[in-house]
Amino acid sequence: MDWRNILFQVIDLRSFSSVWYWIMLAVLWSSVSYFVLGVPFDLITKARRHGGQHQEDMVDLVRINVNRLLGIAQTAGLILTAFVFFALTMLVLLAFVYDVEMAQAIFLVALPLSIVGAVSLSSARKIRAADPEPEQLYAMLMRHRLWTQIIGMCAIFVTAMFGMIQMMASVRGL
Repeated sequence: MDWRNILFQVIDLRSFSSVWYWIMLAVLWSSVSYFVLGVPFDLITKARRHGGQHQEDMVDLVRINVNRLLGIAQTAGLILTAFVFFALTMLVLLAFVYDVEMAQAIFLVALPLSIVGAVSLSSARKIRAADPEPEQLYAMLMRHRLWTQIIGMCAIFVTAMFGMIQMMASVRGL
């Protein structure tokens, strides 16, 4: 057997029938919901329970990540926004006009991630404007995590439904 045939059998390029796509999707959304504005969730829970140095570390890490995120948005925000919209438009055209399955799979990941990015930017702006005490900061971070998880659950559900429809259509030969 040719090594390319073996490789393409192991790494199936049909996205929705590939177990690698679904593993990547699960790991991606797990990671996105674990890091709340770049702060690991276990640090947030330790800071809330124990206070002290954990709380100071969490507040410092939130401040660093908020300043970093808002700095990027201020300096390159317009260019990044234009690039994201260009890439999403390209993916939409490839996915739904030209019916490219890989583009469909990437679009179903990229669109919700861009929404999470916008929510993160909004949360960062609220945190900087409020300059909250640690208890208020916990609430803001938990709200941000909840919205991230809601977006992730909706994205996984839509992706799974779309993937099942694609798989049923390919089995029927449509």
